[in-house]
Amino acid sequence: MSVSTNNWTDEDFAALNARFEPRPPQAPLEWVFDAFEMETAVMGSGFGASGVVLMHFLERVQPGATVFYLDTDVLFPETYNLRDRLTARFDLNIVRVHSGLSLDDQAEEHGEKLWEDNPDKCCFLRKVKPLRQYLADKSAWLTAIRRDQSPTRADAEYVEWSDANEVVKVNPLADWTEDDIWNHIDRHNLPYNPLHNEGYPSIGCMPCTDRVEEEEADDPRAGRWSDTDKKECGLHLEPEPAE
Repeated sequence: MSVSTNNWTDEDFAALNARFEPRPPQAPLEWVFDAFEMETAVMGSGFGASGVVLMHFLERVQPGATVFYLDTDVLFPETYNLRDRLTARFDLNIVRVHSGLSLDDQAEEHGEKLWEDNPDKCCFLRKVKPLRQYLADKSAWLTAIRRDQSPTRADAEYVEWSDANEVVKVNPLADWTEDDIWNHIDRHNLPYNPLHNEGYPSIGCMPCTDRVEEEEADDPRAGRWSDTDKKECGLHLEPEPAE
């Protein structure tokens, strides 16, 4: 079955969110694969702890489903290793998405360390733009974002429309907490990035991710762009509505 979202209203999304509010993550996942063709409903992940949990649920609901990751060429070695472990663990199709822009070409065009001089532009070139290109022929984008991760994610719904990417965005773990995530990982003996045990609550690209002190470890996004006011790479930011 495949549905068209062209005529969906705010009321339609509100009804879906009311339906999923008291239910476990399997419910929105089951709805996605009933509403959309499997080939057009994809999960995105950077292989964080929440992403591992969502992959665990996803395999239960839809074995063989696609999980894509944005390879910026500067991910931690531990992240690539975890990708390989997850590929072996789950019956899921893990797909690499790349900007097509090499680090050398980026340096020649924009400067040697764009992530320091203009991190927003670096994120756009290596993450946001390739995401939009990859989702251009997709219907639904599954993510593992949670409301407790940051103020910019506090209003995340289970099902919402992404204007930036023109897809239905589904966040089955929206109401989960950090404790919920780690309890699930421990209960099911799921693999996770060992950097989480070394002072990295959130793990992104190597140049933009720092180890944090123990007193900061309770902040799920601590250590990302720590010398700036930047909190998001831009993947989950929507454009401001027109006046």
